[in-house]
Amino acid sequence: MGFYDRRILPHLINTAMKSTEATRLRAAWIPEARGRVLEIGIGSGLNLPFYSSNVECVYGVEPSTELQNMAEASAKRSNTKVEFLSQSAEDAIALADGSVDTVVMTWTLCSICDPLRALAQMKRLLKPDGRMLFIEHGKSPDARVARWQDRLTPAWKKIGGGCHLNRKIDDLLRGAGFMIQELKTSYLPGPRPMTYTYQGFANPF
Repeated sequence: MGFYDRRILPHLINTAMKSTEATRLRAAWIPEARGRVLEIGIGSGLNLPFYSSNVECVYGVEPSTELQNMAEASAKRSNTKVEFLSQSAEDAIALADGSVDTVVMTWTLCSICDPLRALAQMKRLLKPDGRMLFIEHGKSPDARVARWQDRLTPAWKKIGGGCHLNRKIDDLLRGAGFMIQELKTSYLPGPRPMTYTYQGFANPF
């Protein structure tokens, strides 16, 4: 991992994820989390202010040391108990099977190298009656926009920490053994190849 990925990219990600629209979506969805929470890609901790008192603790998975340092500072200002897991989401997570009530995933699945492997870990850890809460960007249903997403993704991955613009989030979730209970899709303000967004809940089956 080079200097750009270690030192510059984390701060660019932190700034981008503080947008008005991202904050609005966090405020709308994150309070729905309950119990023991596994947050995949906790990043700089931008979700932490939005967890409610219904959350017992948050296990935050984050491979970037720089982003985790930011999240640790945010956790100190939060009333939520946070335990950080410094690792990739694809690697085995040292929690018991069926021990998590909620998986939270926000703008994360796009940059995981092997999304199905990571989703298998999330499914393993969720209780049978647990649920996933997700806010992700991905492939647009508009063919013209989708073509641009395919064209841009190879270069975008290099500057965006592996971010794919063209992953179809609902198909990935279903392919990993999740049943989508609620799904909202829309474009957020900004260039359409980067802003088609999937929001919702899914359950393991």
